[in-house]
Amino acid sequence: MRLATLASVSVALVLIVAKIIAALMTGSVSMLSSLVDSLLDAFASLLNFFAVRHALQPADKEHRFGHGKAEPLAGLAQAAFIAGSGVFIVFEALHRLGTGHQIENTEIGIAVMVISMVLTIVLVIFQQYVVKRTQSTAISADAIHYRMDIMINFSVIIALVASSEFGIWWFDSAVAIAIAFYIAFSSWKVAGRSLDLLMDREFPEEEREQIKAIVWSHPDTRGLHDLRTRSSGIQPFVQLHLELEPDLSLVQAHEIADEVELLIMNEFPGAEVIIHQDPVGHEEPHSPIPPPS
Repeated sequence: MRLATLASVSVALVLIVAKIIAALMTGSVSMLSSLVDSLLDAFASLLNFFAVRHALQPADKEHRFGHGKAEPLAGLAQAAFIAGSGVFIVFEALHRLGTGHQIENTEIGIAVMVISMVLTIVLVIFQQYVVKRTQSTAISADAIHYRMDIMINFSVIIALVASSEFGIWWFDSAVAIAIAFYIAFSSWKVAGRSLDLLMDREFPEEEREQIKAIVWSHPDTRGLHDLRTRSSGIQPFVQLHLELEPDLSLVQAHEIADEVELLIMNEFPGAEVIIHQDPVGHEEPHSPIPPPS
């Protein structure tokens, strides 16, 4: 995860330098929108770099559940800056439509976009590998940005060719506006996922059903209830009440719970699983705890 964040920061910085030169030489608003997007990518990647470093720290006295929520906090910040960049691009594109600005030195712009696409594709492949291994929210959000960049770069190439070869000068601004709306949609997805983690949203229903099936697969299981799930960064949390035969000894019940816990952890690596054992048929009043006198 640390290597993925470092790679994204490095790629973003390289692209920023190249796109600044290309934007100044071509005067293309779609190139400018791509530059703004890369600037935000660099900020988001830098934010991810520090967020991931913090999120990977082990639990301590003040943070018993770890530091995983640093990731969705970084995701919310990314979403805000992505949305802001979309607004800037729309205003700039509308201004260029009104002035009828012409594009120059398109060959340089196209070359920069091709280099950008190659670097971004390599980075996204690596990020997807990391996300598959870790389920990191921050890296996943970063990968969304860079997948978006691939399409943006391709769109800019089309805009440059249309303006220079076919004289369709307004197409450059039209592409920039389309990019802005795509940026806004992506920021909404990133914000939604971050809020789900911050609000301790339950696992998807198919994963909850998978956990239930795992618990029922143990021959000594007689029932389960109060299944609760959430995630904090890359750390999944699962807790449930396991119903067992009432005549089991405490040691036997403990051993069965450990076996069920191991079955769950085999399917959800790195999960923290808490299982409370209940005698089957026993009703729990869940009386409130009185305040101290």
